[in-house]
Amino acid sequence: MSPRLVFLLSSLVLTTFSHAQHTIPSPEERQEDSLKTHHQILYFGKSEKVDSVKEMALIDRFYYDQFHHFQDPRAPYFLFMSRDAQLAMGIGGVVRMRGWQDWKGVMNTSGFIPYDISVPANEARSRKLGTTPAGTTLYFAVLGSNRALGNYQLHIEANFNGYRSRDFNLKKAFATVNDWTIGYTNSTFSDPAGTPPLVDGQGPNAEVRTTAVLLRWMHAVSRHWEIAASVETPQSQVDANDSTTMAIDDWFPNVATFIQYGWGYNEQVRLSGILRTLPYRDLLTEKNLNRIGWGIQLSSVFRPFSPLTVYATANAGEGYGSLTNDLLMGQFDLINDPHRAGRMYAPFAYGWFGALQYYLVSNIFVSATFGQMSYKPSEQVAGFTYKYGLYSAVNIFWYMTPRIQVAGEFNWGKRKNFNGEHNEARRISLMAQFAF
Repeated sequence: MSPRLVFLLSSLVLTTFSHAQHTIPSPEERQEDSLKTHHQILYFGKSEKVDSVKEMALIDRFYYDQFHHFQDPRAPYFLFMSRDAQLAMGIGGVVRMRGWQDWKGVMNTSGFIPYDISVPANEARSRKLGTTPAGTTLYFAVLGSNRALGNYQLHIEANFNGYRSRDFNLKKAFATVNDWTIGYTNSTFSDPAGTPPLVDGQGPNAEVRTTAVLLRWMHAVSRHWEIAASVETPQSQVDANDSTTMAIDDWFPNVATFIQYGWGYNEQVRLSGILRTLPYRDLLTEKNLNRIGWGIQLSSVFRPFSPLTVYATANAGEGYGSLTNDLLMGQFDLINDPHRAGRMYAPFAYGWFGALQYYLVSNIFVSATFGQMSYKPSEQVAGFTYKYGLYSAVNIFWYMTPRIQVAGEFNWGKRKNFNGEHNEARRISLMAQFAF
């Protein structure tokens, strides 16, 4: 039996076992409860101040996010709230600093990306010391409710991830009214909550962490079941050669969906999928053609017992490479068919990662992550083409306070090409983070 199948079956068994474990609050749940009781609230309006139950219900909505990534900022420390608890605005952010040392393989960016490993090894670039403020974030959120709209949310978020990781770039900008979301935010095909805690800003190489302008409908069918569907602006990456084939503009939106079963505190299993129309031009026949791309992903996060959290994700598809951390570094959505001049096809790829997170004490945890991204075209490709990448991380996080944390991490990665050549990279990172 393959290691991947053993891992996924073990995760399923542990998921079933953890479903019955609800007696002891998790360390994450206790941290969140502590945060909720320490907000600084400034009240406005002339109405009578409501009771604390309604006030807390509004604060709880700042913490509910099906697309919350571990590295996303916490709910804001400072809140402006109407006395009737019908409207609240929060201003929050994160100051995050990372430093790292690469050896036996140097990355070109602050993220640890196996695709980026030089093959063969470049002896002139065998070591590098780097620092970055990338991931430093500022955001504004408005939550409210009224008779006409029901519950609504406005969210604007930006971070420093641009030129030399110092330019201020938009990360999210969306509005949610009841079940509907419109704006620039995480794809419905992604599952940020299922990504393990990492110092590395890039994440596992098989992670789907794409954002898009979208229109999404997400509905809670029952206490445990949730479904969603969206149309999303596409950004395909086509490896046209400009002699027999040419990349052309995307013209049809991606269609993404998920179904999710949740239980306990931030424990869930999600099955998601995406369909894509991938256009190109056959220069020999002077015709515009389309191929269909697709992807499917199964992800889960659960706790077999209180100090331990398990993360497990597997995805596969054709023409979905630009949605994954490793393959987005190239052009793998469509490639040329070597047997039919002027024609292209969507190659197959698959990826997976898993992680264990364990709390040593209430404010210190360790975690270990391992994953793989594999590229599997049906036709022969150039020998220097990426075949697969391996990603791993071992780290320790210390919450000095619920809003201040420091961490250290070791990363190891490997890239192998189709001609058999391969190379490895190693990194040690340190991080300090302050949230408000």
